[in-house]
Amino acid sequence: MYVCLCTGVTDGQIRDAIYEGCCSYKEVRNATGVASQCGKCACLAKEVVRETLGKLQSAQAAIPYPVEFTAA
Repeated sequence: MYVCLCTGVTDGQIRDAIYEGCCSYKEVRNATGVASQCGKCACLAKEVVRETLGKLQSAQAAIPYPVEFTAA
């Protein structure tokens, strides 16, 4: 779905930017140009960023780590 009509940014592009390393709304905005024109989409863009980062954090928390960790 289009999040930003001014620059043609979709929710998928926002998620892709996060999967490629963006860790904040500001980084996503710089990478995609979302909300850089009129700004009406900023709330929705921030919601997509929050949701995606939350899912990534949950997924990382579910990764099992060895009980004993030894430094090499």
